[in-house]
Amino acid sequence: MKHVLSSDQYTKESLEELFDLAYKIKQNPKEYAEKLNDKIIAIMFYEPSTRTRLSFETAALKLGAKIITTENAAEFSSSIKGETIEDTVKVISGYADAMVIRHRSDTSAMQAASVNKIPILNAGAGKGEHPTQALLDLYTIREKRGTVDGVRVAILGDLLHGRTIHSLIKLLSLYDNVEIYGLSKEVFKLPEEYIEMLRERGIEYKKCNSFDELPKDLDVIYHTRIQAERFEGDFGKEEFVIDKKVLDTFSKDTILMHPLPRVTEIATDVDDDPRAYYFKQAHNGLYVRMALLLQIFDRDK
Repeated sequence: MKHVLSSDQYTKESLEELFDLAYKIKQNPKEYAEKLNDKIIAIMFYEPSTRTRLSFETAALKLGAKIITTENAAEFSSSIKGETIEDTVKVISGYADAMVIRHRSDTSAMQAASVNKIPILNAGAGKGEHPTQALLDLYTIREKRGTVDGVRVAILGDLLHGRTIHSLIKLLSLYDNVEIYGLSKEVFKLPEEYIEMLRERGIEYKKCNSFDELPKDLDVIYHTRIQAERFEGDFGKEEFVIDKKVLDTFSKDTILMHPLPRVTEIATDVDDDPRAYYFKQAHNGLYVRMALLLQIFDRDK
């Protein structure tokens, strides 16, 4: 697999291979310390990032690779002068062996890959997809449950602009007996194209209007912040805030996930609850991204 562009490129079998590798790395990271010592990875982020950028940089360094990067490519690269993504990739292909890109355009990763000079890893493309986030999310679910088959997941928050949501439900749909419930303001509801995709894959999407309509024995509650940078206007505060009182209405086995950063949608009083998995989830990103870097260079054996 040369590029990592979309959740669409994965099968259940390829996901399990990736997750098995990430598990091995997590158990014994030193075994992989020199696997990419002859590689240079370019990290090009045109939008702000904490976890994705730093975990990709750390993943490369832990594998022995070197990195080249810019603090804010939207301002401190030739993008501000009007250079296209395609031209940027053509230039960087002469300096690096792979590129990790985040950009405000929904099609940015596909544009970068279209020149096909070096492997491209999509670290977030507008409101479209964020496949590496979805991969670490799914890995976290499998790590907790032992399997993804039969999982019952509620997705909350900004289901319209939430690229992590869009990528995650594509991956979830590859597994058997999955149930997905959605809870959001009407203005942030899941686009019909994703509901139709789930329907075509035999998964009924259940839209809910309150916490009371969600099953109390869910395996996963996956919350997201309102993506205020993706639209104009003010839609007010998040209506569906999870605090200790709300979380305690769900099973002791229900885990609470979030791609982070959070704003007000998850109260800090649940941080110490064993069901709060969002920091474990973020740390798993390191091992999944190490595995992805190994795979694109065929160094995963």
